[in-house]
Amino acid sequence: MHVSARARNMEPSATLAVSAKAKSLKREGKPVVSFGAGEPDFNSPPSAIRYAEEAMRGGQTHYTPGAGIPELREAVCAYYKDRFGLEYKPADVVIGAGAKPLLYEALGCLIDPGDEVIVFTPAWVSYVEQIRFFDGKAVLVDTSNNSFIPRIEDARRAVTNRTRAMIINTPNNPTGAVYDRDSLASLAKLAVERDITILFDEIYERLVYGDSVHHQVLNLVPEARDRTIIINGVSKAFAMTGWRIGYALGPSGIMGYLNDLQGHITSNACSVAQWASLGALREAEADVVAMHGAFSRRRDLIVDLMREMPGVTFTEPNGAFYVWFNVEGLIGRSWRGEIIVDDAAFCRILLDSKYVALVPGSAFMAGGNVRVSYANSEEEIREGMRRLREFLEEID
Repeated sequence: MHVSARARNMEPSATLAVSAKAKSLKREGKPVVSFGAGEPDFNSPPSAIRYAEEAMRGGQTHYTPGAGIPELREAVCAYYKDRFGLEYKPADVVIGAGAKPLLYEALGCLIDPGDEVIVFTPAWVSYVEQIRFFDGKAVLVDTSNNSFIPRIEDARRAVTNRTRAMIINTPNNPTGAVYDRDSLASLAKLAVERDITILFDEIYERLVYGDSVHHQVLNLVPEARDRTIIINGVSKAFAMTGWRIGYALGPSGIMGYLNDLQGHITSNACSVAQWASLGALREAEADVVAMHGAFSRRRDLIVDLMREMPGVTFTEPNGAFYVWFNVEGLIGRSWRGEIIVDDAAFCRILLDSKYVALVPGSAFMAGGNVRVSYANSEEEIREGMRRLREFLEEID
């Protein structure tokens, strides 16, 4: 069977691969602690479950409008009005089968072959692959020299006459960085100046800690509204990853194209999951606040434990639920005779020996680093970090 060059050149999702291997080892009876997937360990809110049950009993198990049920689109508009003071109409909203397909569909509506998209690295694993699907070019802008916050001068240098979009992800996966208002405003003003569309991925917007503040880009630069597509969803803050519901908000013209593209891919998001998400948006605020408190405590715990790790350095995260740490000082050294040739080898040896699953930084376009997710119980965090420290102490 002929396999397309596009499929052959695609890199599989490293986070899903790590999660799958960890689950396989668990099924074999191994005592795995997985810090791989960005998946909260909480149950979905009771209101989501109740709305889903009522939807199924009420026969809401058929096709829905391609852009989503009207009730959920209205609830998304209400959420953005209440939380950010932004006015959107249901026609400006598309409900998708997760935030990931919506990003894909947005890129499909924005870029032609050879067009460029600015991606700030380290970056979520799927951005670059999705750009490649449409024969676009990802222009990578490194942020590691500025605490993982983009410098406007670096972004400006990356812009060409083929630049069509800029992906901004704050709070950031994988670094946990939260962009400050001045940096974010500068990027948005650059987008307005050069007629670049902003894909504003704020899926972690409810997960910010301490004195840090998540800034909605359109609150800072309202004139960017006509060239901004917001990507969000219920997966992270509401602990509803498996329901696969995301939402995109933007100018009704481009959202119409996005809805048309989605109609040829998934038709619509799962009907029952949409009703569950409606229940979450309407009634689960107290659950979100409680989960945020737990994540904040976990963040403080893992930061304290990371400070004790020999041979690695890290920047304290202010958002999401990840710690990003540097292992460059360990590359070339060995663990019980096995050479650590790169960050991927570090993660592989750690998983095989200590049954701790992490994701190599090379998957995020930033080799020599490792991402650890703390969307785990405090007990798992303590045990996993104990094993990681043991592993580090055994490296020659």
